[in-house]
Amino acid sequence: MNERIRAREVRLVDPEGQQLGIKLLPEALSIARQMDLDLVEVAPLADPPVCRIMDYGKFKFDEAQRSKVSRRRATNVGIKEMKYRPKIGQGDFETKTRQVAKFLADGHKVKITIMFRGREVYHPELGKRILDRIAEVTAGSAKVESEPRLDGRNMVMVLAPDKRARQSQAARSAVAPAEPAPEGDEAVTAEG
Repeated sequence: MNERIRAREVRLVDPEGQQLGIKLLPEALSIARQMDLDLVEVAPLADPPVCRIMDYGKFKFDEAQRSKVSRRRATNVGIKEMKYRPKIGQGDFETKTRQVAKFLADGHKVKITIMFRGREVYHPELGKRILDRIAEVTAGSAKVESEPRLDGRNMVMVLAPDKRARQSQAARSAVAPAEPAPEGDEAVTAEG
C-alpha cells in the first residue's frame, strides 16, 4: 500500500475499474493523492504489478462485513448423539425422543445409539424396534440418513433434518385459518 510498494512501474487501475496504463510509481502515488485515496497493490505477482486506487479503510471494512455475513449464513451442522437401551421405559423413551426432535428442529443431525449389555446383543430385533419407533415419531421433521446397523455392542442409526417436510409443514400451518380466541367470562349477573 502507498509507499510500501517496491516496484518501479505499476499497472494503474482507477476506483471505477478503468485501466490507466503502466505508470511509474511516483506518478501513480501522486494521482492517488490527488484523488485523496490510497494506492493498493492488488496483484503483486503480475509483471508489472497491478495497483488500484481506492479507499483502503473502506475496502477493509466492506471485506469484514462480507465475511461476517458469510459466516452468519453458514449453518453449523453438528452431529448430536442420543443413547437408548433396549429395555427403556415409556417415559424415558418419550423424553429422549422429544430431545431428538428438538435437535432436528435446530438443524442438527442426530446419531441414535442403542447400547446392548450382556446377552441383549443376541436380540438385535429389540433395538431395531426402538429405532423404527423413533423414525416413526420423527417422520414429519426427519429422514433416515443411515439405516440401523449393528456396530459391535451398539446399534446405530443417523437421522437428518428433512428441510422439505419442514417447509411443507410451515406452508400448511400458514394456510390453516387461525382459531378464534376463547371468550372470557363475560356473563354478568345482576343481583338486586
